[in-house]
Amino acid sequence: MTTTLKKIGLKAVGVIDLATDIVLEFILIVALTFGVYSLWDSQQVYEAADSANYTAYRPEANDTLSFEELCKINPEIIGWLTVNDTTIDYPITQTNNNEKYVNTNAEGQYTLSGSIFLDYRNSSDFDDFNSILYGHHMEKKMMFGSLSDFSDKEYFDSHKYGNLFFNGADHGVEFFALILTDAYNNNMFSPAINGQEQQQDFIDYLFSNAKHLRNISVTPEDHLILLSTCTSDITNGRYILVGKFIDELHMQEKTSPSKPVINLGTWDVRQLSQLEKIPIWLWLAAIAVLFVLLLVIDGKVDLKRKINHEK
Repeated sequence: MTTTLKKIGLKAVGVIDLATDIVLEFILIVALTFGVYSLWDSQQVYEAADSANYTAYRPEANDTLSFEELCKINPEIIGWLTVNDTTIDYPITQTNNNEKYVNTNAEGQYTLSGSIFLDYRNSSDFDDFNSILYGHHMEKKMMFGSLSDFSDKEYFDSHKYGNLFFNGADHGVEFFALILTDAYNNNMFSPAINGQEQQQDFIDYLFSNAKHLRNISVTPEDHLILLSTCTSDITNGRYILVGKFIDELHMQEKTSPSKPVINLGTWDVRQLSQLEKIPIWLWLAAIAVLFVLLLVIDGKVDLKRKINHEK
């Protein structure tokens, strides 16, 4: 009787031990699956936001055919913005609201990285006194992620120029102010300000509240361009890089931008881009095989335990 109870007890312990192992292994597999998917999904978002995706569509001097092809894909493309020596080199969109292109790319497809877009209240020919462009602040300097670099005075001083292509021509831009504010600042987020008095008030506000400022002449006769993105420095914070159109062109050489690199020891994050080429079903299959192997290994361990107990 005692021997029978002992065997029953050993079996119960074995069942509980096996069940515990299966649960722990299941949790491990789920965590691994979630981790792999999160990595894959994040990389997809960053790849979609890379300005290199649009290189073929860049408007070139005396040849805008590729840009025209992009406009045929999405008629709401109105121009192209380049901030020299940064990763900001994107087509510009505009529609009848400020929501669509928060999560729609320049080709009209859904993506969390969205697009660079002009405030719907602004004129698409940038004829307003102040025109506002919006873009996500993303890691790896994607979209308007580079704007935070301008908070460094040395960086601000060494990055003065950009280019805005619209109406079939390039227009030079000189950046002269960086504003750190919040999303509810009506002084900054009121596009198409009319009247010289209001325009001069806007200029005075810029010069009084800029985090960094370049001493150049700005008048109500100028046309200003504001690049806005979010920041975590303050609640609902926004970086706004302000520039004005100038006659001179300071064109940056239009070569394909290299992808940002973050070194983690000897690991190069650019290698992660290769993961997106692996089909998700293959990841799941590999995880399933791993799960089975763990069960087999556990089965062998339990068998050895059983043999040892019987001895």
